[in-house]
Amino acid sequence: MSIVSVSSSTSKVQQIKTLISFASNINHLKHFHASLIRHNLHHDTFLVNLLLKRTLFFRQNHYSFLLFSHTQFPNIFLYNTLINGFVNNHLFHETLDLFLSVRKLGLSLYGFTFPFVLKACTKAQNLNLGIHLHSLVVKCGFYHDVGAMTSLLSMYSGSGRLDDAHKVFDEIPERSVVSWTAFISGCIAAGKQREAIDLFKKMVEMGVRPDSYSIVRVLTACVSVGDLDRAEWIVKLMDEIEMSKNSFVCATLVNLYAKRGKMEKARSVFDSMAEKDIVTWSTMIQGYASNSFPKEGVELFHQMLQENLKPDQYSIVGFLSSCASLGALDLGEWGSSLIDRNEFLTNLVMGTALIDMYAKCGAMARGFQVFKEMKERDRVLMNAAITGLAKNGHVKLSFAVFGQTEKLGISPDGYTFLGLLCGCVHAGLIEDGLRMFIAISCVYALKRTVEHYGCMIDLWGRAGMLDDAYRLICDMPMKPNAIVWGALLSGCRLVKDTQLAETVLKELIALEPWNAGNYVQLSNIYSVTGRWDEAAEVRDTMNKKGLKKIPGFSWIELEGTVHEFLADDKSHPLSDKIYAKLEDLGNEMRLMGFVPTTECVMFDVEEEEKERVLGYHSEKLAVAFGLISTVHGEVIRVVKNLRVCGDCHEVMKLISKITRREIVVRDNNRFHCFTNGSCSCNDYW
Repeated sequence: MSIVSVSSSTSKVQQIKTLISFASNINHLKHFHASLIRHNLHHDTFLVNLLLKRTLFFRQNHYSFLLFSHTQFPNIFLYNTLINGFVNNHLFHETLDLFLSVRKLGLSLYGFTFPFVLKACTKAQNLNLGIHLHSLVVKCGFYHDVGAMTSLLSMYSGSGRLDDAHKVFDEIPERSVVSWTAFISGCIAAGKQREAIDLFKKMVEMGVRPDSYSIVRVLTACVSVGDLDRAEWIVKLMDEIEMSKNSFVCATLVNLYAKRGKMEKARSVFDSMAEKDIVTWSTMIQGYASNSFPKEGVELFHQMLQENLKPDQYSIVGFLSSCASLGALDLGEWGSSLIDRNEFLTNLVMGTALIDMYAKCGAMARGFQVFKEMKERDRVLMNAAITGLAKNGHVKLSFAVFGQTEKLGISPDGYTFLGLLCGCVHAGLIEDGLRMFIAISCVYALKRTVEHYGCMIDLWGRAGMLDDAYRLICDMPMKPNAIVWGALLSGCRLVKDTQLAETVLKELIALEPWNAGNYVQLSNIYSVTGRWDEAAEVRDTMNKKGLKKIPGFSWIELEGTVHEFLADDKSHPLSDKIYAKLEDLGNEMRLMGFVPTTECVMFDVEEEEKERVLGYHSEKLAVAFGLISTVHGEVIRVVKNLRVCGDCHEVMKLISKITRREIVVRDNNRFHCFTNGSCSCNDYW
């Protein structure tokens, strides 16, 4: 590119100005600089200022400074251009040095100089100079300048000096939305989210129209404190002032609704967004996973891939969490294959999610392999391995990992011991459990939680030590909750102590009057002891309160599709074959001398009806479907939302023996791995 000679000096300047403005790289600008020198225009401050702006735009900071240094008579406007450029290019210390040179030269300051320098003070954490600038603002008469005062406000807010920020805020003559937002942002940065929300409300009441940035900031504060009411007020406000919801506002709303468990509202906002980035997709997927909508999380992940978006660590973590909830091992492994294995091994969040997925799908051997290959480990990762091993029946190995935790210098926390205690419960290790329980406070100086007490009560209750368990409840430093009473109830169920169970259930009903399961179990106890009138009374209470028992359902994943079954379910396309398979298995079990355990169906019905009800529990339907849909030798994995009943447990053992198949059932309490007629829980669950 070359400069065309023209006769008129004015047209020459205009042409150079145009060419500088449209220069596409630094080499062109150097040519123009040379032309300025050749035409004796290198002292024209207007052209030098324009050239300075363009070199700073291309981040040629050193060249910009040289250009400025060779200017014969630099004025305050050139200084301001360089100061502004340095700030925008994150040269904060250089900005402050430049400003000090302005002061030494005695050049007159302008109000628009202060915002740039004050921003540099904030970024360079030079509060002392910022305070000095505050006095300069006052001395130079700029205390009525909104820009300078707002920058002072931002500096004090960004430094956590909210009292000083408040004083400056009160002195601003006309507070714009920028001024309000600066103060609001300072409150949020200082962890005072509720104060920030109150400030926003006051701003609106004073007639200041919020902009999208201020709304995103205050919605973020609402997310932090979980203030859904204020967030929804802000959404209504946006509609009232006819402000369109941009992608940042919508993404913040999706995050808020997801964190508050309002997934329908989150999905509504999500679907309304014209453009969605990977962060918003990930927020929705993780929201579904954390709010017990795993199928929806899996479906949305597939939809995201169809939009040609590459999954990031957060979407993968949400997807793996959904697969973990569904027990969908093959699906989880497919999802993990979308990201390089080394990324999992070097990323603690992703590695933890992968281990957790394997653990909850009953494939802890693979999860433990991932654990061993991890490049680094933290407490969360160690806890995932300990808990996964414990719940899959590898209790001694979980103790070994706990030993590694101490050797690595990683301090255990309450979750560490919760995992270890759960393992002791499942394996019936009373002495080890008591040792761990004592160590929590006496060795590691940690505070025992109600969950820790629940584990010990469960451990003693399952061992038939109900007196010890009940005594521990009485000695608890906190009020026992439903977890604790539920643990004692499990012990009552195992040793068939209906008298204590009745007392426990009355406590549970007082704690959870909305939980239909407690009423059902109390009714069942009355039924099994022949107290039919009292059982009917409990059922009548349930009907009056409109309470219904949570239905038991099971699901099984095959070839990436999750199949769900309810008890006595005939909605599946292969229903006829499923029931036929169960009939064949039932005949073989009867030949082996099996008699259904009808005592767990505690209703006043005939034995034949009890057997029919038991025969078609959801997990049995899921296993039968797995048997007719997979090849011999393939492991069948089923997940159930409730505890496996005694009859189903016995049936699964026999089916594993008859079919010579490994069957893994995960209920809401633990894993059961059935092989050749026995279960990994040793009939202790």
